[in-house]
Amino acid sequence: MTDALAQLAPRSLWEHFSNIARIPRPSKHEEQVSAYVRAEAARGGRAVRTDRTGNLVVDLPATPGREKVPLVILQSHLDMVCEKNKDIEHDFLRDPIRPRLSGEWVTATGTTLGADNGIGVAAALAVATDPTVEHGPLELLFTIDEETGLTGAKDLDPSLLHGKTLLNLDSEEDAVLFVGCAGGQDTHLFLQPRWEVPPPDLSTVLLEVAGLRGGHSGLNIVENRGNALKLVARLLHAVRLQEVPYRLASVRGGSKYNAIPREAEARLVLGATARSKLDGIVACMTEAFRTELLGIDDGLRITLEAGAREPRVLSAEGRDRLLDLLLALPHGVLGMSPAIPGLVETSNNLAVVREEGDRIRVVTSSRSSVMPTLRAVAGSVAAAGSLAGAQVEIHDGYPGWKPNVSSPVLGVVREVYRRQWGHEPKVTAIHAGLECGLLGEKVPGLDMISFGPQIEGAHSPDERVHVPSVRRFWEALRSVLVALSGG
Repeated sequence: MTDALAQLAPRSLWEHFSNIARIPRPSKHEEQVSAYVRAEAARGGRAVRTDRTGNLVVDLPATPGREKVPLVILQSHLDMVCEKNKDIEHDFLRDPIRPRLSGEWVTATGTTLGADNGIGVAAALAVATDPTVEHGPLELLFTIDEETGLTGAKDLDPSLLHGKTLLNLDSEEDAVLFVGCAGGQDTHLFLQPRWEVPPPDLSTVLLEVAGLRGGHSGLNIVENRGNALKLVARLLHAVRLQEVPYRLASVRGGSKYNAIPREAEARLVLGATARSKLDGIVACMTEAFRTELLGIDDGLRITLEAGAREPRVLSAEGRDRLLDLLLALPHGVLGMSPAIPGLVETSNNLAVVREEGDRIRVVTSSRSSVMPTLRAVAGSVAAAGSLAGAQVEIHDGYPGWKPNVSSPVLGVVREVYRRQWGHEPKVTAIHAGLECGLLGEKVPGLDMISFGPQIEGAHSPDERVHVPSVRRFWEALRSVLVALSGG
């Protein structure tokens, strides 16, 4: 266990989290962390079941005297979002996360921490390995590949599960109970532009936008954080409006479909006179962006540097089609919930732009708790792509989770939280894709709730988890398990 976490309570949970942090676990590469779960289960003599997808269920017998109560499922996901700052050397397939304690928070060193959903996994394993925890019979469900489309839950073999009550341990607000979530869908647009050889007398300039906070494209979208790809597109549009002659070699940015892009770049090929004009436009637009993002993304940096000679550039038509597409695609909050104050109902994230051989892939991630609206947003993205001459692929989405305020498990957890905090807990839905929507489809009649500690900056290197809230979460989980087992 790392020294930074050695003295934290609850010790059983933090020990597992520290161990998990040492294990590389990007989405679709959960083999090592799955082996850790199996080893912990074997140490306690617990049976482990799996499906063809790689999801795991650990069967945990009841503590003595609590055997004759219904099965309860504890659910978490094994993978993590792998994001790092540009100046950090880190191989997520090989290197351990380096957690550090800063006051009341645990964060990582220039990378995502993996508290999403490592804290949930650690809590489930602590329930299995801590003899002081009292509970009825449990199924500990560990899904894979949640962060890249919830595919573990989507392909779950429902015969793995026998319980009808599920506690999802993958939400990120202290003292808040979640009873619903948004559905989501990704749209991929493929441009096939014409490429040309640039004139030999021109130089390359690398335009970089960096220093933004990024974050979760569902949870943080309401904060109007800067999108680096949108800022690059607006800069290039300003250059076009000033009729500065330039050729465009590339636009790149974003890496995860469910993360707001923190960094993006464009490579421009132009002459000395145009470069001078470019400097002035960038300075002017930087001030405009800083005014817009004041108090939201104060770390914004926009730089221009000389670059190596580019072997190819987009044709003028290809450049303008790409630029117009990036400007036209929606980004941000598109609608608020009329039923739950402060809840985003619908949004879209311009997530990724990258070259793939001779074509350019543009990806957006749409979310809504209203399925017809979700389809409409994906349709508008597809229409923008069609107008730009792109090939359009609307990928299979995932369903939302409709709130049930009469849920029996909500009543139990609400009472635990009321006793623990001394006031009524907040009950709401979340503008993110919890696996509950898919699990509810797989197991009809499943009664579900989601709760967790305070985690901020998920899906970005700013990710951090609040230590006192982890203890409160743990005590609440223990009390809920006792209450559900007749205590």
